[in-house]
Parts: sequence; C-alpha cells; structure tokens
Amino acid sequence: MEKGLQRMAFKMKLIKGFEAEYKKRHDEIWPELQTLLKDSGISEYSIFLEEDTGNLFGFLKMKDPLKLDGLPSFPVMQKWWEFMGDIMETNPDNSPVSLHLEEVFYLL
Repeated sequence: MEKGLQRMAFKMKLIKGFEAEYKKRHDEIWPELQTLLKDSGISEYSIFLEEDTGNLFGFLKMKDPLKLDGLPSFPVMQKWWEFMGDIMETNPDNSPVSLHLEEVFYLL
C-alpha cells in the first residue's frame, strides 16, 4: 500500500429497486466531485452492493482522515447528497446514513 495511506470502510443502505439507478449515477459521477475527493486525499474509493439486502459497502484509502470531516462544507458534496437522497437512506441534512466499519483483519 502507498506509504502514509489509511483504509476506511463503511456501510450505507440503498432503497430497494434503485440498484441500476445507483450504478448509473456513479458511472456518471460529476468531474468536480471526483476532483474534490481526490484533492481531499482519497486515492482509491470503491462501493460494493449486496443486491438482496440493499446494503452498500464502501472502502477507501486516504492520506488524512480528518480531511473527510470537511467534505460536507463543499457545495458540490451537498448537491451530490441531495441528488442521491431519493434512492438511499439519508440523514436530515441529506447525507447518507453511514455506519463506520471497524477493520478486524488485513493481509498485505
């Protein structure tokens, strides 16, 4: 793994029936959102879907986890959350309901 990177995983929930739409929206992710994520130190970011439950598993590598705390202040992030809010479980501020997952094993 690239020196200085940390791993983070989390779980979110997709509303049943929106699997194809979720994938489509991410296939067409906005360039300005990609730039923001990369500029925030994220070097890899994957989301996996468990189709029968609608659970989404996110995994990313980042330089500084504290930089992620600043993402909600960016208008493009707020706009993305609003855009995605109709197809996944969200908080009152439109951010996805997200549960941090603790790493219990890692093989390098």
